[in-house]
Amino acid sequence: MLIDPNETLTGRFDEDTARFSALLREEKSFDLLSRSLINGDRRLHVWTLEGLTRPESLEKLIGSLTAPGDCGSGREGDAARFAEARLPAAQVKTARSFDILAEAVLSGCTAVFCDAFGPDALIADLRSYPVRDSEEPENDKVMRGSRDGFVENILTNVSLIRRRIRTPALTARRIRAGESTRTDVAVLWMEGRADAAYVRDLTARIAAMRTDSLVLGHQSMAEALCPRGWLNPFPKLRTTERPDTAAASLLEGGVVVLCDNTPEAMLFPVTLFHFLQETDDFCFSPLTGTYLRILRHLIFWLTMIVTPLWLLAMKHADLLPPMLRFLIPHDPGDLPILLQLIVTEFALDGLKLASLNTPDVLASSLSVVGGLLLGDFAVTVGWLSPDVILYMAFVAIANFTQSSYELGYAFKFLRMLTLLLTAAFDWPGFAAGILTAFLLAVSNRTMDGRRRYLWPLIPWNRDAMARLLFRMKKRD
Repeated sequence: MLIDPNETLTGRFDEDTARFSALLREEKSFDLLSRSLINGDRRLHVWTLEGLTRPESLEKLIGSLTAPGDCGSGREGDAARFAEARLPAAQVKTARSFDILAEAVLSGCTAVFCDAFGPDALIADLRSYPVRDSEEPENDKVMRGSRDGFVENILTNVSLIRRRIRTPALTARRIRAGESTRTDVAVLWMEGRADAAYVRDLTARIAAMRTDSLVLGHQSMAEALCPRGWLNPFPKLRTTERPDTAAASLLEGGVVVLCDNTPEAMLFPVTLFHFLQETDDFCFSPLTGTYLRILRHLIFWLTMIVTPLWLLAMKHADLLPPMLRFLIPHDPGDLPILLQLIVTEFALDGLKLASLNTPDVLASSLSVVGGLLLGDFAVTVGWLSPDVILYMAFVAIANFTQSSYELGYAFKFLRMLTLLLTAAFDWPGFAAGILTAFLLAVSNRTMDGRRRYLWPLIPWNRDAMARLLFRMKKRD
């Protein structure tokens, strides 16, 4: 049954309880607890979801509702006075809208109707969401630093950030999104550090977002906020599962968006160079951190051009100096080198998908043994050259120098495009591939729409670029 947002309680107990029971379809939901109570000559009714409510708190609430005492006489404010004097719950509020009451119950709160409250009802927050322990994220581990990570509970995630930033300037605003799911979304920023106009614009866009659900968390939100331009492979948002990374972004003037049921935080604004920053950079001395960051940049940028450059070198083997003749394979295999590289690109993704669906007990052994056996057999049979195995192994491993899967696949698609253009048009094709990648990065439309994707390279900002490339000593 659809709920009219403007429909409110009438103050007639039997009519209101019957209407609310019909809205919740309690006869069709086994986990919806509906309980009628009597307190003297007054009638009460309680609704809640058993799986999302603390049993001991619910028992205390029912005990308080049935304890002898005056419940009210149906006048304005009787429900609020009753809650102040009788209810043990920490968070209690009054409501008249059927829509608000139904949303509260379906979120895990407890609704209390009474024939002495008049056109008001009480909402008591006794929620206890199932949540796993905070553990270090699998895809964002560090050698040194904290070992906790975000979970699927939005309140826990906000608490993990507040544990690190203990100042009233940290602001957290809650927004409901999704017409069917009504998912809690939290927008966090530091008052006085974040751009106020940017915060207002982002929160307004999230509040005005039109989507049926946010079941897939940040990805659903990203596609709702930025419905166009998804043919561009570069990621449109930056996420993290680490509370310390989110806290650092807030202190730098950024905005963090948390979505309930998702163990990831979205960091705004988004630029390409921020993807190549890691927590380990700040857990070591500035010298070591700078070395790690520069090494990460060099290795990752090489992943896009190493195989096209190798193919280009083989096409112009006569121009290579003697010291680079080792680039020419002695055993090129039976298939063309271009086809070998393309097949290996697909094979790597196939092995990755297979390892994701392999039970944990067998995953490590099968992935290593499977990769070794397949590579050895492919070389023995003549499908692949040992040189192809070497270069593609470098590409596969180098992709893990940064934690964003989306950025890794963006470079993969651009590498394959550059490879095909190089094979077809030689040097001009290689240059066209690099130029295409640059233009896609420049034209990438992110969710925030303010800062350029290649900032601080475009527009040029020397100080910001230095901070992104080099691990500077922290300033007071």
